[in-house]
Amino acid sequence: MPRSWLAHYPPGIPADIDPGTYPSLNALIDEAFSKYRQRPAYECMGRRLSFGQLDDDSRSFAAWLQSRGLGHGTRVAVMLPNVLQFPVAVSGALRAGATVVNVNPLYTARELEHQLIDSGAEAIVILENFGATLQQVVARTRVRHVVLAAMGDLLGPFKGRAVDFVVRHVRKMVPEFELADVTRFNAALAEGSRLPYRPAQSSHDDVAFLQYTGGTTGVSKGAVLTHRNVIAALLQSEAWSRPALGDQATDGAVFVCALPLYHIFALTVCYLTGLRMGVMNLLIPNPRDIPATIAELSKHRIASFPAVNTLFNALANHPDFAKLDFSRLALSIGGGMAIQRTVSDRWAAITGRTVIEGYGLSETAAIATCNPVTSKGFSGTIGLPLPSVEVSIRDDEGRELPAGERGEICIRGPQVMAGYWQRADETARAFTADGFFKSGDVGVMDERGCVRIVDRKKDMILVSGFNVYPNEVEEVIASCPGVLECAAIGVPDPHSGEAVKVFVVRKNPGLTERDVMQWCSQQLAGYKKPRWIEFRNELPKSNVGKILRRELRDEALRKAA
Repeated sequence: MPRSWLAHYPPGIPADIDPGTYPSLNALIDEAFSKYRQRPAYECMGRRLSFGQLDDDSRSFAAWLQSRGLGHGTRVAVMLPNVLQFPVAVSGALRAGATVVNVNPLYTARELEHQLIDSGAEAIVILENFGATLQQVVARTRVRHVVLAAMGDLLGPFKGRAVDFVVRHVRKMVPEFELADVTRFNAALAEGSRLPYRPAQSSHDDVAFLQYTGGTTGVSKGAVLTHRNVIAALLQSEAWSRPALGDQATDGAVFVCALPLYHIFALTVCYLTGLRMGVMNLLIPNPRDIPATIAELSKHRIASFPAVNTLFNALANHPDFAKLDFSRLALSIGGGMAIQRTVSDRWAAITGRTVIEGYGLSETAAIATCNPVTSKGFSGTIGLPLPSVEVSIRDDEGRELPAGERGEICIRGPQVMAGYWQRADETARAFTADGFFKSGDVGVMDERGCVRIVDRKKDMILVSGFNVYPNEVEEVIASCPGVLECAAIGVPDPHSGEAVKVFVVRKNPGLTERDVMQWCSQQLAGYKKPRWIEFRNELPKSNVGKILRRELRDEALRKAA
């Protein structure tokens, strides 16, 4: 198909990237550790980890995994926030030849159990704060090796009262739990440093990550991202950002990593791109603490700041944010959810940089389209297809539509997943006959190849960049005592983009909103819990009895207008 968008690329952007640049992610990792050995790779809570130290620690962790029989093809779950242990664990697992299964640390026991069973993970690296959750489910999974991390790991002797206070405070928040035969993270590194390490012979077709996402069925599925997929995504990310970043990476550049690394956005634009470019990522464990985040930012001159709309908005509306030094800021990139014009304008007024909006999914390793990083104003679009990416707007029969007509956004490229883990039927439904991934989003492409999202084909709700699937929320609420039936929709929210609203028909007239909320708190991660609950006598249904979410959503939008 003709790629009209290439004519509108900024100077220096290649039409295509070559995933063959590296035979595997391991080759990229080895190159970065050798090439940038003396540079800082990560900073967290005042402690820096150099590329050389990351090399040594991840090699030790890889050796420890291999000594437990966790090598080629085995799945290793990583359930960590943005702490120094994350890059060590992920790099080590990849170097051992394993597949990394990223797990949201905020998952409930129900959500964690599904992901561990579905992936077949045999080991998990988990922050001790979430040990009580693992205790509830581990016996029903294949996990036989638990590596327990603590906030103070890798921080060394605490420097300063602030770090000491934070670490001690976090330790006090650890719920009691009992897990048999656990290995402490630092103990695994110490033991691994004395063990032989055998470099894994991973190839392009080996699975690097199982990145879990929801689906139209509400069942969380693992997007299979091969080494080739991920190499392609990071090369696309690097190529696209070069006009803004230039050679800053050779001169002490700092990337902000406030996005959670277990999410595909940060995994690609922070962890992987940082490896390739040799830059330091500033890890923010809790970006919701805006004053603490600003305090960390004040210690650095930031070059790149990827974030979601809600974080840009929260920072821009804090009075202390405008006092920071933005002289080095070259790139502010937004994804995960739509960027609002008011937020972009306020951010630009303070920092001098427009928020550049991009678009991607777990299934595309976070990469699909993006506005040129040299853009000077808000466009209201998700930009152009990136190098080696093709975007086609299709109708329900899979036919390509001309410019200006709305249809489903379909994506083809070397970064697109190999399929869904052990779900051939779901994989077949997700692709067109000619190999395009069907995103589920409805969009329009103009004559330049610039894409604008106009609607969502799926009923997915997007809360602060995280996918929430109504079927999952409904399944949980339907099991709540006293509920007859329910329907979940997404409604506009000024803080999170969208929020969950649930309509409930009661079986028990005494059922209260508090009852339903408490039930959800036990079963759903915080971002999936309903913000609003509305009780009704009945729900709109089709002539075959299907609940019509669209009618409820349209009604809610009319009331909000």
